[in-house]
Amino acid sequence: VVCFTVVIFSLQTKYDFTSCRGVLIICLVVLILFSILCIFIRNRIVDIVYASLGALLFTCFLAVDTQLILGNKQLALSPEEY
Repeated sequence: VVCFTVVIFSLQTKYDFTSCRGVLIICLVVLILFSILCIFIRNRIVDIVYASLGALLFTCFLAVDTQLILGNKQLALSPEEY
């Protein structure tokens, strides 16, 4: 349901998420560092926060990739690239 909703949102929105790839990469590095911290801090709440942040981050990656494939934004992939 979440993936379908993100794809529909990416199809009809006027906001351009393709220029946010650098921010998403930085957030991914922070999430990886947070995962190393989660190895040493064994707490159920920390695990839930880590899983929620990961799901939110990769939902944003899905929105960016969908807009890259669809085109009509600042950045787009040609049919040969994908």
